[in-house]
Amino acid sequence: MIDGWREGFIARRNRVLTSPRFQRFAARFWLTRPVARSKASALFDLVAGFVYSQTLAAFLEAGMLDCLAAGPRSAGDLAERADLPIEGAERLLRAAATLDLVEPLAGNRWVLGSTGAALLGNRGIVEMVAHHRLLYADLADPLALLRKGGGGTLGAYWHYAGASGQGDAAEVAAYSALMAASQPLVADQVIDAYRFDRHARILDVGGGEGAFALSLARRVAGPKLAMFDLPAVAERATARFAAAGMADRIASHGGDFIAGPLPSGHDCVSLIRILHDHDDAPAMQLLRNIHAALPPGGRLVIGEPMADAAGARRMGDAYFGWYLLAMGSGRPRTAETIVAMTKAAGFKESWAVPTALPLTTGVVVSQS
Repeated sequence: MIDGWREGFIARRNRVLTSPRFQRFAARFWLTRPVARSKASALFDLVAGFVYSQTLAAFLEAGMLDCLAAGPRSAGDLAERADLPIEGAERLLRAAATLDLVEPLAGNRWVLGSTGAALLGNRGIVEMVAHHRLLYADLADPLALLRKGGGGTLGAYWHYAGASGQGDAAEVAAYSALMAASQPLVADQVIDAYRFDRHARILDVGGGEGAFALSLARRVAGPKLAMFDLPAVAERATARFAAAGMADRIASHGGDFIAGPLPSGHDCVSLIRILHDHDDAPAMQLLRNIHAALPPGGRLVIGEPMADAAGARRMGDAYFGWYLLAMGSGRPRTAETIVAMTKAAGFKESWAVPTALPLTTGVVVSQS
């Protein structure tokens, strides 16, 4: 009954909204004019979104963010730094100003805008923007990507975790470095949301070069820490722990977390930005492997972007839906779906934990 009423309401609403006569009325009438303008702006942003993204990419590739980090610079200085004609640099700067990346000053000088300054403080986003060149190549023909079932240029970038599940140092370096650079914001969200100091021994599964384990070591005193990833990745993590002076605090284990088994003796396992990278069958096997490695009462902490997150719905299926399709593996899942999967894997209870920034990270905790 409710679905039938809703379907009828949507049909009537859409008939009204598609009427040119109503659109002209809404744009002129003082009460509906703000809504009409807002909807028109949102529609244009939807159409122009790729151009905005490319403006950001060009701004970063031209080195303007780093150049302006030291303070205001003239358009001429920025043009010389980017090897651009002055007219080209000014066109890019004007476009960047509309995105609040920069602000103009007197004398054709420019300074970082508020969005540019925030970007300067989050190098992970800068790395992801450069990496998006691969994603955009796959999305040049999105229907073709859908018809082939996913996997393209971006998937080749992630090939070290393919059939062999091993990879060598050269194969894993680029992707491991990207994951490490983009990890801090996610790590902070997870550590802020969950009390890791209640545990004695924590294992970070799929820990890459150890970025999350290092964040835990620096922010949470007490627990002994370890990470687990492909052997070549674990080697890089070991070197990173030593360079950070954490070799005695964090252990590294190499192996295949799908094939298992996982190291035992830990009362907590963290799984950060891993589950959504895998299709349902391997994701379920991973959860079963984790459950088998945990003692009764042990906990699993899952942290990753989740579909249908409050105030961030586009991030899930609109962004990660395409990203993971191009990667050739995984899908964004809601917190409710993840809870159901953990229970099917043998965990006694699971629950979602709120985070300060659901756009980047959701958290689900499960108890064995």
